Formats: sequence, C-alpha cells, structure tokens
Amino acid sequence: MTQTRKVNHDNGNGCSGQGDIFADEVLENPYEAYGRLRDRAAAVYIPARELWAVTRYEAVREALGDPGTFSSTAVAFNPQMNEVLKGTTLATDPPDHQHLRKVLSQNLSPRALRSVKADIETKTDTMVRELAEQDEFDGMQDLARALPLNVVVDMIGIKDPEIRAKILTWGEAAFNLLGPMNERAQNSFPVAKELFDWTHNIQVSDLTEGSMGHGIFAAAERGDIAYESCGMIIHQYVAAGMDTTIASIGNAIMLFAEHPEQYAKVREDPALIPSAYNEVLRMHSPLPATGRKTMRDVEVDGVVIPEGSQVALLLAGGNRDERHYPNADTFDVTRNPVDHLTFGYGIHGCAGQGLARLEAYAALGALAKYIKSYSVGDFTRKITNTTRSYESIRVTDFVRA
Repeated sequence: MTQTRKVNHDNGNGCSGQGDIFADEVLENPYEAYGRLRDRAAAVYIPARELWAVTRYEAVREALGDPGTFSSTAVAFNPQMNEVLKGTTLATDPPDHQHLRKVLSQNLSPRALRSVKADIETKTDTMVRELAEQDEFDGMQDLARALPLNVVVDMIGIKDPEIRAKILTWGEAAFNLLGPMNERAQNSFPVAKELFDWTHNIQVSDLTEGSMGHGIFAAAERGDIAYESCGMIIHQYVAAGMDTTIASIGNAIMLFAEHPEQYAKVREDPALIPSAYNEVLRMHSPLPATGRKTMRDVEVDGVVIPEGSQVALLLAGGNRDERHYPNADTFDVTRNPVDHLTFGYGIHGCAGQGLARLEAYAALGALAKYIKSYSVGDFTRKITNTTRSYESIRVTDFVRA
C-alpha cells in the first residue's frame, strides 16, 4: 500500500481571492497565486471551488498524458457546459476521440497548412506595413484580432457576412462557459447559444467549396464521421480556433514592449521567431488552466486525489515552475521551451497549434520587418473565465524600419 501525505487543503492562504482561482484578481494575474499553490504541493484542494489544482510542471504534463485517469469529460468547470460538450473532440476520451480528432486535424496538418502559409504571410505583411505608416495603432484590434479573424473565417469557409461579424463574440462567450457558472458565464449563455444553433444547423451549402468546413461534410459523405458530428467539429474551429491565438499575439506585443532588448534580438536574427513565440507561450499561457475529472483515486507526488474529482490543471503554473525552467520568470527569446504546456500534451494537444504558429510567426516577422522599436501606451486587460488576454494595447512611439 502506498504511503501518502495528508491531503493539502487551501484555506485561503494558498492563493488570493479566499482560495478562489477564478477570482477576478487571479484571472487578471494568476502567477503569484499559482506560485504559492505550487510551493505548497503538486496537488492542492481548493474548497472555494470544490476542485483540485495540479500545480507543477511534471504533474501537469503527466496528467495531460493520462486520459484514462484524467478524463476530458470535465474539461469545463461546470456540469452544464460539460453536458453541452459531449461528443466534441474537446470533451471526448479514447476510443471515440481518435475518430473526431482525425477529421478535425486533417485540415490543420503541416502538409495541409503549407498551401495557406504564403497567403497568411502576404496578408500579415500588408496589414503590418499599413499599420506602421500610422502614428499609432491598437495592437489588439488592428493586428491580434484582425489577423486570426481574417484567416480562420476564410479557412472554415464562412460566406455569410453577418455570421463572420459574430465570430469573435461567439468565441469569447464559449470560453467564458468553460469556467465556473458565475455571472460572467450566465451572461454568456445566450450568446454562445447562437453559436451552438448555427453550428448544429449548418449545411454544406453555407460554406465555400474547397474550405475546411466543406471538407468536414465530405468526411461525413465518406462515412468517416456521423453527419451530426460535422457541426460539432466546426464549432470547435470557431470556439477554440481564434481566442487563444489572439491572446498570444497580444501577449507577444506586450512582452516585447516590456523587454526591448529581446525584441532587438529577434530583429537582428529573425530565425529566433519560433523560439521567441515558444517563450511568449510559456510566459503567458492564453489558457491558464484546463479542466479534467479523475476516473480513479490517483496519487500526485504523494497526495491522493479521489476518484470523481474535478481537477484544474494549471498550465500557466507549470510553465513558470522553477523545477523545470530555471529563471522561470525571466523572458528570454533564446530559451526555446518547446516542451511548454500551453498547447497541452498527448492526445488532446492543441490541434490548431500549427495554424496558430503560422499566424504568430507572420505577425512577429512583419513587426520586426517594419518597426525597429515601439512603446505601449494605454492598455486594458480582458478578464474572462478561462482565457487571459487584452482588450486593447496602444502601440505608439515606434521607429519605422
């Protein structure tokens, strides 16, 4: 019989917000709270939310790689949304997960993305060149949001301009509903319902021929998936395909403004862009935590999490774990942390990470090409239940290249 330590319960001293990892002040800046939890144990019980937080890099990575123990059927932090997500790739375990994942991923494979790489780079180059000709611009509205919106809606094949205009609002509402059922989530239900209704009633005729969305229906025609899965997969493209990419580009803009010497390194050597983007993702995970449910009693570094528990895997906490990353709070574009946790790990690793990288590499490359240096003026954070991003970033005082 394995000997275990006494269960670690957080009494409010382990993180601010009376031990609530979903308190606004923690959502706005989770690192101090996550660090205190990480220092206490690899697994800590949070009574305020009746869940367990897995806090350290190795423990989070191991949990992500063990879907038989840490099930994605509780990827959201409320039962209503977990019920809604049944049958989606996001909330499905093996063996059903593999069938859905195959169709979701086939249009996002490196081979498939090669055909859109040049188009993304051209769009981004034009966008940033025009922004650099202005006196200032909003890094979020004019670049971080504009680029993924432009790219993803075209790739999905959305033709209706009214639907295209709603995509960002729908995506934000969907991410709010992955958190606890607080006021923010409740207010998001009517908005997210519009997305659910649209994706569950979508027809192949609504999508551009040759698009990813069109290809999903072709997979159903071949019998690879059920027709009712088509809308669920398109829903995941829309709900998960943009918000995190938007956040990561915004985070890069802020980090380079705060660390101009690191931006200078990237300008001097554009080959550092992939390494720099990995470091941005490690420093500021757009999705600080993701949910799981334990399918058995499981020991995490001497602490037993009971079967049936709601678990929060603290991706942002693991990414700042000094046990794995020396000087973890230092932003270093030469670090190249390819094993960061932001895109997940294992079978639920982010299917769209290749596309996110294409967009981010293009954005960082174009910034380095057209702007030698810049400052950030006013900025506003956007607080949502599960993503960490900015509402606005005023990019100003820049020197054009």
